[in-house]
Amino acid sequence: MTPETYATEMHSQRWGDPAAATVLPDSALRLVDLAFGLQERPAVTGATPPPVGLDDGLLDGLRAVVGADHVLVDDATRAVRTRGKSTPDLLRARAGDLGDAPDAVVRPDGHGEVAAVLAWAAEHRVAVVPFGGGTCVTGGLVARRDGFAGVVSLDLVRMKRLLAVDDVSMTATLQPGLRGPEAEALLAAHGLTLGHHPQSFEHASIGGFAATRSSGQSSAGYGRFDAMVVGLTAATPTGSLDLGSSPANAAGPDLRQLLLGSEGAFGVITSVTVRVRRAPAVATYEGWRWPSFDSGADAMRALAQSGLLPTVLRLSDENETAINLADPSSIGGTDDPGCLMITGYEGTAEQVDARRAAVTTVLERLGGTPLGAGPGERWVHGRYGAPYLRDALLDHGVLVETLETATFWSDRSRLHADVRAALQASLGDGALVLCHVSHVYETGCSLYFTVAARQGDDPLAQWQAAKAAASDAIVAAGATITHHHAVGTDHKPWLAHEIGEVGVRLLRAVKAELDPVGVLNPGVLIP
Repeated sequence: MTPETYATEMHSQRWGDPAAATVLPDSALRLVDLAFGLQERPAVTGATPPPVGLDDGLLDGLRAVVGADHVLVDDATRAVRTRGKSTPDLLRARAGDLGDAPDAVVRPDGHGEVAAVLAWAAEHRVAVVPFGGGTCVTGGLVARRDGFAGVVSLDLVRMKRLLAVDDVSMTATLQPGLRGPEAEALLAAHGLTLGHHPQSFEHASIGGFAATRSSGQSSAGYGRFDAMVVGLTAATPTGSLDLGSSPANAAGPDLRQLLLGSEGAFGVITSVTVRVRRAPAVATYEGWRWPSFDSGADAMRALAQSGLLPTVLRLSDENETAINLADPSSIGGTDDPGCLMITGYEGTAEQVDARRAAVTTVLERLGGTPLGAGPGERWVHGRYGAPYLRDALLDHGVLVETLETATFWSDRSRLHADVRAALQASLGDGALVLCHVSHVYETGCSLYFTVAARQGDDPLAQWQAAKAAASDAIVAAGATITHHHAVGTDHKPWLAHEIGEVGVRLLRAVKAELDPVGVLNPGVLIP
């Protein structure tokens, strides 16, 4: 079964659906002017990628594998397969720099064609960048060109099928090119849901979720994507992998984990079998006010450690709460908005009522103030909108970007303070540094930072310095360099510190075994 509609192609210089681009109203522009000073930073128009670097002989070989109609070398297609959608990616594109464009975009259909493309690439030393939705924000779609005849983007857009549903075992097998909404629509026809809703949901792909170990906004209830995967198939230059024969086993290390999070450097995931749930009959979301970030985080920890997690649980710090609320009186009837927590519940009516009542009892006992459904509904309505706002602010000279990490509960407060201080010191006193707890576990949580600052003369260098300062602070605090955005190229300088010398050698050994010529996403992930 394939989806009836396909996701809208993203713009090469912006996030998401071009028709949904945000235009700041006059009231917002006045606030931006007050905080940062308005600067018009229009994107360069008419930029084109460099000439195709693969000769006709090589391209004909590729056409013989997938068909001539599925090897594209036109400038427009190559432009929208250039890099991902981080602020640095967009700053380069908006400046007219499409230098990382692939030489060709190849669109295989099925595991066999993917394997054949990889064999062709290894034979001719052509780098291959697997491409799902293009939502990467860590430099994971920019292959190293040195030593290769060229670069092709392996676009999985034709691999969009629901291959199997087992409603007894509650699993489904999906192809990697399905975007989030497409996968959910196919599952909904069977009364099922995956429940994976990262901010990139509207454009990100199933293969991307797996290759980056994605974590969605409903992870408190549904879990991380890698925890949903019970089986997968993958093509590598040295052969195929078919992993996952049972719900659990003790048959040595779990080899699925070599592909989950591998970012296309070890192989191309061609299908995943995932745990699914019954589609919820009821979904309700609400807000809570906490007097401080610490008190709200303590309440989250209490819920996680008592096994009473709602489906959605997130907490904004004081800065993020104040910035996001145009009317402070809407949260607790006070000029001090405190910290906003969002809770959400999905399931049958009985399940939602029971879980909501139990969570409410705990939160009220710990000092939370219920705010009703209003804040929750506003969050649901805008849950995918932040990248569009980022782009609108870039248009007016405001540098906006995010980063994330995770740590144990005992280190949360220190990590929050240290990363915030590092960003503030690098970007200056006029910068805004916001944070929220995005995902929670019994043992710890993820912190997600958003920064906004006036763009300098070189905004790319400006952000790279701030990112390096924040990453150094994360490593110094003993936290992970990434919780769900993946490594790509941006986090690679700090990965060795996290996994150690032996860990680095292990990754390199796996790479050498599965991809001895090194054509799969070279330069990404492996230190």
